[in-house]
Amino acid sequence: MKLLKPSWVSHNGKPIFSVDIHPDGTKFATGGQGEDSGKVVIWNMAPVLREEDEKNVNIPKMLCQMDNHLACVNCVRWSNTGLYLASGGDDKLVMVWKRAAFIGPSTVFGSSSKLANVEQWRCVTILRNHTGDVMDVAWSPHDVWLASCSVDNTIVIWNARKFPEIVASLKGHTGLVKGLTWDPVGKYIASQADDHSLKVWRTMDWQQETNITKPFNECGGTTHVLRLSWSPDGQYLVSAHAMNNSGPTAQIIERDGWKTNMDFVGHRKAVTVVKFNPKIFKKKQRNGSSPKPSCPYCCCAVGSKDRSLSVWLTSLKRPLVVIHDLFDKSIMDISWTLNGLGILVCSMDGTVAYLNFSQDELGDPLNEDEKNAIHQNIYGKSLAITTEAQLSTTIIENPEMLKYQQERQRAEQANHRMTHEAQAHKLTSVVNGESLEDIRKNLLKKQVETRTADGRRRITPLDFSPALFNSVPILPGSASQLTSQLSSDSNTATSNLDPLSTPLGGKAPDDAKDRSASSLNTTAMKSNLLLTTSTKMEPMKALDSRFTERSKVMPGVTISMAGLTPLDRVKDSSTLKEIKDETSSDSEDKMRKALDVDGGDNQVEKRKKGRPRKMDAKMMMPVSHQTFQQATPSSEKEPCCVVAIPVAVLKLPTPTPQKAFTLQVSTEPPVYLEVENDVSAVSGAKLSQLRCSREGREWDTLLPSRVITAAGSSDVVAVACEDRMLSVFSACGRRLLPAILLPAPMSALHCSGFYVMALTACTECTVSQSLLTQQGVPVIGLSNGKSYCFNSSLETWNLIADKQDSLVQCADFKNCISSQDAPVSQGPLALTQGHNLNAGRLASRLSSTPHHLQHGMTLVFLENQLASALTLRSSTEYHYWLLIYARFLVTEGSDYRLRELCKDLLGPVHKSAGSAWEPTTLGLRKRDLLRELLPVIGQNLRFQRLFTEYQDQLELLGNK
Repeated sequence: MKLLKPSWVSHNGKPIFSVDIHPDGTKFATGGQGEDSGKVVIWNMAPVLREEDEKNVNIPKMLCQMDNHLACVNCVRWSNTGLYLASGGDDKLVMVWKRAAFIGPSTVFGSSSKLANVEQWRCVTILRNHTGDVMDVAWSPHDVWLASCSVDNTIVIWNARKFPEIVASLKGHTGLVKGLTWDPVGKYIASQADDHSLKVWRTMDWQQETNITKPFNECGGTTHVLRLSWSPDGQYLVSAHAMNNSGPTAQIIERDGWKTNMDFVGHRKAVTVVKFNPKIFKKKQRNGSSPKPSCPYCCCAVGSKDRSLSVWLTSLKRPLVVIHDLFDKSIMDISWTLNGLGILVCSMDGTVAYLNFSQDELGDPLNEDEKNAIHQNIYGKSLAITTEAQLSTTIIENPEMLKYQQERQRAEQANHRMTHEAQAHKLTSVVNGESLEDIRKNLLKKQVETRTADGRRRITPLDFSPALFNSVPILPGSASQLTSQLSSDSNTATSNLDPLSTPLGGKAPDDAKDRSASSLNTTAMKSNLLLTTSTKMEPMKALDSRFTERSKVMPGVTISMAGLTPLDRVKDSSTLKEIKDETSSDSEDKMRKALDVDGGDNQVEKRKKGRPRKMDAKMMMPVSHQTFQQATPSSEKEPCCVVAIPVAVLKLPTPTPQKAFTLQVSTEPPVYLEVENDVSAVSGAKLSQLRCSREGREWDTLLPSRVITAAGSSDVVAVACEDRMLSVFSACGRRLLPAILLPAPMSALHCSGFYVMALTACTECTVSQSLLTQQGVPVIGLSNGKSYCFNSSLETWNLIADKQDSLVQCADFKNCISSQDAPVSQGPLALTQGHNLNAGRLASRLSSTPHHLQHGMTLVFLENQLASALTLRSSTEYHYWLLIYARFLVTEGSDYRLRELCKDLLGPVHKSAGSAWEPTTLGLRKRDLLRELLPVIGQNLRFQRLFTEYQDQLELLGNK
């Protein structure tokens, strides 16, 4: 280590309160007190680093001096790009400086002729909002925001791209705010004040994330500044002045749970400033010729009022070096060089010290790729994906990539303009060519108004179906707004958007049935997506493979629907079985409860006089208007009802859910499955996590219920949950099918190659009320909001909608939706799920959730949507969700899944007799889909090798 104090760095004996090194390492800035104003000086770094440059009179030491501040300057900070310099002072102003065109050396106003400005820096904007002294300023990662704090107890967030626009003003401190620091991944900003608190704020909504007070209860307001710092890996936040057993410390706050169990101790007086090295280091212990890498660690410098400086490594329990009596007065600020080996320290005595370390002392710094890999592992999203400065220096190996990059920039500019224009339009713009306001007025004209004998008005309201508004695309963030508007436009409090919410086998009052049938017929003319056929089936063969053949019509019984008369609902001497009250947890059993078929001819249950019993009222719940509408003319036959009678069978033992378990499912290659149940999530919900490790690679996914057993092979992985759902994943973790509803709890599960065998405790299975989509796929719904479709190839019921699934509610993929995507609000999947498509509505509750958990929730939701659209044979929705899924994988940098997706769409490059690859899916050519995905992949330079690989193969294949 080398230590030197350049005497020529001075403010003429006045205090220096702040110092900051330029990102390129060629200059540094100091801020402090001038003769009769605040002073900002930019110095040349070369004379500090090299003695020969210091002695060379032709090399200038001072580059520019700015005296625009009317009072003392408390802080100076370079932007991350080095283009701007921000300064804040006692004049309540924040000034942003930018270098101007060079017009030759100029003399500093009011100084001797020897003092000249070699560079010209001009103030490009003055930010006025604070009512007190500005104590600290800080640029956010990627220079999106500039934050400033003041003795007026506030923090102001400025839009760095549209000065002087204010993004937010954070008011929560009750004392002077003296320090700011940004989370390196841009999720939080932390502040420390004289009110004995350190607060962490979310950048998502600019609300307080946590308030830490315990380590600061004994602290007094004795320090001029409280400069805290965040570690470059984002895992630790270190505060300035804290106390432990009446001794001054620098408190270490862990990001995970904001725990305060550790601190830096040893200074005799209050800690004023803490600064982390921007680099992450790694020590290498060499045993002979084979290096053994150690875990990465960080480096931190701590300055105190006791005039001493200490440098710490997170891999050591004691400081690396401590320098006492470095200055005559308190240390005020610290700045590291970009390479992490140099450090500048300033003091209130008006001097500056420079320390230079070697790699043998600190360790080997990780490069940007390794640093981003750590961020990717911890937070699930690499900074390299969004860092424009790094992308601008990346070598583009394929000219097609350059074209897509330029197209992406033009699209972003166009979307930015369209966003401002779209804000002027209301959400309820057009529904089938008419605005909601027009529809409301027309309905008001048709309502019946009479007057009674005493002169009072009597209005007979019209009941209309909210299904009229199904043509409005329900996108994330808009469903709640749309629902509230519909509620205000109609007085029907019973209009429910829950999909398929009628209890199976329940009854509805006659008048309710008439209104429901009228509503369904009205909506059927709007949308002709779903087909009703007069299919007939034998009761005991409801699950026979012949049931799924679209072209085959078999004899049997007719289906009943809500909205038909009681005589139509009960055919062939059938009576309804009494339905008991059930909770939401066992409502799935309704699928297995059949309608009792008794003897007798045309026995119809008569409607009793008087008020119906409470149990009967539940049975007569009207069907929701969100169910599949029927577009059949009156001449067509009614839909048919499927009835199956359960048969008692032997029940097998079932495994008991465990907190966690691990099993090896394959040896060549070795594949391990790890299951952890009851993982904490938002809103008190409990999730289960499945992690698979194979050949050094690892993937994980989340499940909404506890896992009771799992199995796998080198090709597939299958897990069975406590809620009788069976999930199947590929070798890379992609969901292959929607969750399969088992007729009974799982007893045994085995996998071999691509085959999965599931043995349930009971083989009983029934099929109740069902609807057929236009593609001939049966769909059923339960009163708890769950909907299922029948998979003809597996002869199983697959879950496609669940309004209570926290994974669906918390998925956030809004950024992956393009304005050019065709709306799919009239597809069978969208109609089944209804307003459950409102992904991201609980995003505000996820602000404290680790990114990898939120990433996993969104990934599970998108894969479910993709698999459900495939099972429903909806080509339009499959295409829609495939594009969104690909955009999400590209944005999150999920190389493993993205490569498997491209490989599946490309297929084999040559024909072979044993190949089972199909060139089309749902009538869409897979290679054409891959060609559509290439521009999406081309938007991220990280995947340019993947882009080039599949583009070249598609060119070789041509139109095959």
